[in-house]
Amino acid sequence: MYDLPSDGPRRCSGTVSQFLPGRPGAPAGTVRFMWMHGHDLELSAAENYRAFAEEAGGRSPVYAALAGSVAEDTAILRFLGSLPPGKRQPNLLFAAARYLLGGPGDLDGLQALVSQNAAELSEVMLARRTQTNEPARCATLLPALAQLPPPLALIEAGASAGLTLLIDRYSYDYAGHQIAGQDPLAPTLGCEPRGPVPLPARLPEITWRAGIDLNPLDVNSDDDFRWLSCLVWPGEGDREQRLAAAIASARRDPPVVHRGDILTDLPALAAQAPAEATLVVYHSAVLAYLTPPDRRRFAATVRGLQAVWLSNEGPGVVPEVPIPPYQGTPFVLAREGRTPIALTDSHGTWLQWLTVTT
Repeated sequence: MYDLPSDGPRRCSGTVSQFLPGRPGAPAGTVRFMWMHGHDLELSAAENYRAFAEEAGGRSPVYAALAGSVAEDTAILRFLGSLPPGKRQPNLLFAAARYLLGGPGDLDGLQALVSQNAAELSEVMLARRTQTNEPARCATLLPALAQLPPPLALIEAGASAGLTLLIDRYSYDYAGHQIAGQDPLAPTLGCEPRGPVPLPARLPEITWRAGIDLNPLDVNSDDDFRWLSCLVWPGEGDREQRLAAAIASARRDPPVVHRGDILTDLPALAAQAPAEATLVVYHSAVLAYLTPPDRRRFAATVRGLQAVWLSNEGPGVVPEVPIPPYQGTPFVLAREGRTPIALTDSHGTWLQWLTVTT
């Protein structure tokens, strides 16, 4: 059973099924399983884009309007139908359009791409992944990491360009509670703490770090930097500037991100970590791209390591993690794949700590 702060949703207990509220066909009070953000393989493309429009409304009016228009556009829906099901998600389409158009696409630009450059658009979507590497997620992970015995050795599964491996480079501002990072030129990550967040006085000591990803992005590649920039939604404040500052910091001392499969190559990477450090395996918005059997396989693999496991994923994504009551579309920060410890904003702007009760 979990208590939220008094300004959060009501206290509740028990288990929930795999349906998100408000989705087509979802029984009242249940939680529908989502494969990935904005993309449910059990729904049509039109239904997914309508759902995305609703979710994006408070975050990016431009993308909310565009997704709503795509849901009614026969030609664009036909184009999406020509792609593999896992390549039809709004984030990927809009980022690919921005990549080709040189700026956030509107409906006219997207229609022109589909009618005149469908092969090129398809090529980008098939070659690329939605590897959003939001450094502000570090602000939601830091309080959990700071509670562990130092020094720490970090492995990030699905690390993209490795920007969220650089937790000790950034500075932090938790509504006035400030923590200085090691790189004075790196961005300061602002995060609103809600509830009894155990804010640390200083950053934890990190002696070793490595990432693993099927398709690592290179912080020194201007093209990879461009792709990461295309994944930022228009209208989201300073996210692009924060990304640029984080890339600049990473380029001064690039993180190591290995090409590999988190289902098979994680143990070999974990074996490289120094034995005297507390090994932490963590990930954000990664397991949603795996099938349920592969999520269970990943969980079994991590539990077989001598490591602390921190997951930061959407509700219902990590097997065996109970889903606390929530509003909106948060992530659930959990430990060892079983205990939720916080609700977090998917882009790191707030952190709501949970109090575990018996």
